[in-house]
Amino acid sequence: MADNGNNGTVGAMMLVAGGVIGAGLALLFAPQSGRRTRKQISRYGKKVRNETEEMIRDTADSITAAVDDVGDRTSEMLERGSEVAESWRRHLIDSIERGQKNLEQQRKKLNQLWE
Repeated sequence: MADNGNNGTVGAMMLVAGGVIGAGLALLFAPQSGRRTRKQISRYGKKVRNETEEMIRDTADSITAAVDDVGDRTSEMLERGSEVAESWRRHLIDSIERGQKNLEQQRKKLNQLWE
């Protein structure tokens, strides 16, 4: 079992070493000058950097938009919650007032019966 792990590690290391050697040989036998190759590598690096920066900006914009959307929805929910609470408060007060009126009417009826 231990040999299988070692074989995998050795294989991976050989693959990486082969890639590095291959890249070096490609640069050595490239049909253009080293200066030109370095310029191409530099341009490619700048291109990758610019694309990465653009992706970061896009991601930041998306996150900002999502946070704004959540904030808007939260505000809407709070507003609706306040409206519902106010409606229930008014309903409760009306119910209490009706109950007080009914109690007062019942008290008057009882007083009339006892008089």
